[in-house]
Amino acid sequence: MKIIVVGANGTLGKAICDELSPKHEIISAGRSAGDVTVDITSPQSIRAMYEQTGRVDAVICAAGDAYFGRLEELTPERNEIAILSKLKGQINLVLLGQDYVNDRGSFTLTTGIIMDDPIVGGVSSAMAGGAVRAFVQAAAIELPRGIRINNVSPNVLEESMDSYGPFFPGFEPVPAARAAKAYRKSVEGAQTGQTYRVY
Repeated sequence: MKIIVVGANGTLGKAICDELSPKHEIISAGRSAGDVTVDITSPQSIRAMYEQTGRVDAVICAAGDAYFGRLEELTPERNEIAILSKLKGQINLVLLGQDYVNDRGSFTLTTGIIMDDPIVGGVSSAMAGGAVRAFVQAAAIELPRGIRINNVSPNVLEESMDSYGPFFPGFEPVPAARAAKAYRKSVEGAQTGQTYRVY
């Protein structure tokens, strides 16, 4: 299969590419590096990416920014980071990519554990993740031509503990390579509208 991995240069994205590249053709996409560049906060950039790649069998998004900080520090402007990137960015990959995904292809988006298991400082990211999950469930019954859509909800990654560990006290991190297997399940499997939790 020909698969676009958005966020391919990140910790999770690299693990996804490693998991899928032995069997599939991977098109890496990122803000500043990759086979193609894309800014998911810009619909114009997403359109340009699809025009460059042409038709594909699957699109995976392992990208999406959000502000981490206490609710009392969460301003509308800071909250907009998650809305534009983690929420609208991922959804726009689907809305603008439907015509570029082959029959019975798939989209796989990324949510995260904190939409189900909240942490202090994670309100904005949890909000976006919950909205993405709802979009996936609803879009699954309407996508045309047998196109499937799922989301992967990983725990904090072992490799990211230096950066995010203080936000996740008592959480048991998972290796990025284990999280990547859920993306393979989504791409190579037959289910749709699912949330694959890697906790």
